[in-house]
Amino acid sequence: MHATPRPSPGGCRRHPARPWRGAGDGQAGAVTAELVVATPLLLLLVLLVVQFALWQHGLHVATAAAEEGERAARLEGGTAAAGATRARDFLAQLGPSLVVAPRVTARRDQATARVEVRGTAEQLVPWLRLPIHAVAEGPVEVFRPAPPAGGPP
Repeated sequence: MHATPRPSPGGCRRHPARPWRGAGDGQAGAVTAELVVATPLLLLLVLLVVQFALWQHGLHVATAAAEEGERAARLEGGTAAAGATRARDFLAQLGPSLVVAPRVTARRDQATARVEVRGTAEQLVPWLRLPIHAVAEGPVEVFRPAPPAGGPP
């Protein structure tokens, strides 16, 4: 026959003794120290991802503003000032805080119109200044009447 285990004097069965790890094994507080280091690094990584997304979006907005200004400057009868004004208005409407301290320059000559937008991206990380630079250039529109019939093209 099998003998049934007898309860201990305290009224419950005893399990084999497991070694208890005390604070003297050198691992006490290791998880806390890892969290103290890892949490700020993880937050910094998230901030950097958002910072680069803002930079990329600001670059796209600046490129769109430069293209809008270039379209206004290259029209027949358009001017460089009209192109620069259109680019500034576009930046003010679409992303007034995306491109910080925007500088818009426009140039128009007989053949081409060029609009350039410079600035910096909005900062989330204090020590990181990302520059934004966009250029749009195209030919000036000129009306050329049809050649007379029978003449050279």
